Amino acid sequence: IRFNLKPFTLIGATTRKGLLSAPLRGRFGIFFDFDFYELDELILIIKRSAQLLKIKIDEESACEVASRSRGSPRLANRLLRRVRDYVQVAGEERITSEWVKEALEKIRIDSSGLDELDRRYLRAIIEIHKGGPVGIEAIAASLGEDKGTLEDVVEPYLLKKGFIRRTPRGRIATPLSFEHLNIKRSDKIFS
Repeated sequence: IRFNLKPFTLIGATTRKGLLSAPLRGRFGIFFDFDFYELDELILIIKRSAQLLKIKIDEESACEVASRSRGSPRLANRLLRRVRDYVQVAGEERITSEWVKEALEKIRIDSSGLDELDRRYLRAIIEIHKGGPVGIEAIAASLGEDKGTLEDVVEPYLLKKGFIRRTPRGRIATPLSFEHLNIKRSDKIFS
């Protein structure tokens, strides 16, 4: 079927460029790759969003939310809304760093921005697979999670922050993972 269309501009976005067929990718004239946002950029986004949400937030509190946002404006705004909800339910009108810590602790986002799935992933490598190396399929099976979810959602941030390394033989938990989870590591794992 052939359609007669007026000229138009098509903009596409994906986090999995490799899954697009070569002919489709070839139709796009320009490619841009985006990285995680920097902390100062996220702080600005959070402060602006707080204004739109009509909630007061200071620099320290915005920084606390930003540092747990995994470099993502979407996540930063989602966390800000959850903190705002928590603060308003408590009858407060201002977000403080104490409120941020308390609210995010309730939804199990730790000081490094790791959520429960991130911590389960790290524990699987450390406790079930002796620190690695271990393949993604084995980790996915251990967690009962989809391999794609782990590769697309969990691993990019853990890799960026140095909690895991990818090797030709599989994923390895770094000493930072053990430290973060407060797990004593065996020196045999890293020899």
